[in-house]
Amino acid sequence: MHPQALLDLTGGLLREVLKLDAPADSIVSYFFRKNKSLGQRERHALAETAYAVLRQKLLYQHLAQSGHGPMDRRLTLLAWQGLPHVLKLGATVDEQAWLDRVAKIDRSTLPDKLRHNLPDWIANRLRDQFGTDEAGTAQFWALIDTMSAGAPLDLRVNAVKAKRDAVLAALAEADIEARVTPYSPWGIRIDGKPALQKLPLYTGGDVEVQDEGSQLLTLLTGAKRGEMVVDFCAGAGGKTLALGGMMRNTGRLYAFDVSGHRLEALKPRLARSGLSNVYSTQIAHERDERIKRLSGKIDRVLVDAPCSGLGTLRRNPDLKWRQSPKAIDELQAKQQAILASAQRLLKPGGRLVYATCSLLTDENEQIAAAFSEQFPDLVPVDAKQVLEQAGVENAGDLTTPLGHLRLWPNRHHTDGFYAAAWEKKN
Repeated sequence: MHPQALLDLTGGLLREVLKLDAPADSIVSYFFRKNKSLGQRERHALAETAYAVLRQKLLYQHLAQSGHGPMDRRLTLLAWQGLPHVLKLGATVDEQAWLDRVAKIDRSTLPDKLRHNLPDWIANRLRDQFGTDEAGTAQFWALIDTMSAGAPLDLRVNAVKAKRDAVLAALAEADIEARVTPYSPWGIRIDGKPALQKLPLYTGGDVEVQDEGSQLLTLLTGAKRGEMVVDFCAGAGGKTLALGGMMRNTGRLYAFDVSGHRLEALKPRLARSGLSNVYSTQIAHERDERIKRLSGKIDRVLVDAPCSGLGTLRRNPDLKWRQSPKAIDELQAKQQAILASAQRLLKPGGRLVYATCSLLTDENEQIAAAFSEQFPDLVPVDAKQVLEQAGVENAGDLTTPLGHLRLWPNRHHTDGFYAAAWEKKN
């Protein structure tokens, strides 16, 4: 495609994405469906540009003020400066001179807001969590640096079908560089975004795309053969499939979600996985009658609760612009209601795991503390001990003094995750 045409097309995508009225990934997918003639290289350039602008929106909008021409074109050119595969394509002589001037700006001298590219309310809450001393400030900026970059591609080996060494060998044969993840015994990490969907490994269900942090959350359940297990907020089923592997395709595994659309996305993944012990069910709400019928019968319940998603900003940078303090308050109420309902499923000795992909204590430690106070018959479980039993090396690096799992993108190279676990007294 001619560089000018690509510039114009990218500007059109940016205008849609920056409306922030829908998830960026769905807008990009819809844009590609409307422009079916685009090749893989153009699609990659378009998507990377949109996400680069979302990550650095405040900075790029500030720098763009010194340029000329349509705003979406200026933003595109600024993003392309940091994307070597499209650098300088399509820029006029004047635009290139402007980009050269911009490149000489020492960004460390800019106001903090232009460096961290976060809404004030998120930046302030994170700063409060880390503390304002030297160590806390360093951690804050390390997190910002990590969140401003893309994420690697993590895979989970399907324990029902394959061994990790065999999968690594198959990836090497396909000329895909891969390595084991540092913590999850199932995990494989790949830099870049190779076309996995056509590989027999993927189509045959030997691997699933799943962040290492998400794999570790699943391990916290301790699910075993022959048990009754519930994935309370199953979504598209990544953790459901991992639970089924832990159970070695035995027992009964219920995948509940209020979204039938998300559960539909589980079906092809389930077919590839070879699992036959999964029962997916759309529910109306957390107090649905189908849940009540299982009350007191379940060994393990995983609540991967609806949350702000701020731990996934490497992959979903639009979330920071689409969330609000009011939305967090509403999510807290929903998280508490879901947990209160989910705990009713537990039989004596059963385990409940509460998890989010949020960085905020509002959705994490605060919810866990309130839940512990409300349900004293549920005893906290030490996440470090559970992970060690599951074969996770250096599990102490992943847990807090309270015995909760806490994963930070800058420290653990996963998405940001939190989890706490309890067991019901016998």
